[in-house]
Amino acid sequence: MRLFTAIDLPAEMLLRMERLLSALRPEALIKWSPLDNLHITTKFIGEWPERRLEELHEALNGLTPRETFDVEVRDLGWFPNERSPRVLWAGVHAGPALQQLMAETEERLLALGVAKEEKANNPHLTLARIKNPAPLRNLRKAVDELQPAEMGTFCVQHFCLFRSDPGSNASVYRRLRDYRFEVAMAAG
Repeated sequence: MRLFTAIDLPAEMLLRMERLLSALRPEALIKWSPLDNLHITTKFIGEWPERRLEELHEALNGLTPRETFDVEVRDLGWFPNERSPRVLWAGVHAGPALQQLMAETEERLLALGVAKEEKANNPHLTLARIKNPAPLRNLRKAVDELQPAEMGTFCVQHFCLFRSDPGSNASVYRRLRDYRFEVAMAAG
């Protein structure tokens, strides 16, 4: 099974993202992310044998206890760049707390044989993918007019383990388990 860890978005943030996507979708015929798929990836695990799932749960449960932290979603941009975009994203800003969660998750899973990320992790929400050439002038204009895009802040109290299965239009993400920070704090 194909797995990753991520921070899911609370209902109020999903509502804000739906309003944003509703404004942008008509501007370009590209592959827009389903609202239910929006998340902040903390670690891509990749293929993982189901028989080793409990081992993975134990490693994730063993992360250092931590306080909750705020994440601000703001700014829109393009990967790898605006001239030859492959992804339209919304920026995620959380300071060192998010980076620490990502680094420790990486370290714990490296011990289980999960490959280390080769490129620097730039936390974001993937709003759309551009797989085929498409006219983007109207979308670029709409994105520029929305800047600085400020979608709000939410408190992160947990992260999740997700399974990704291929779907007819987009991957289907299924939450397997939550790892709550406050439970970890009480246990520590």
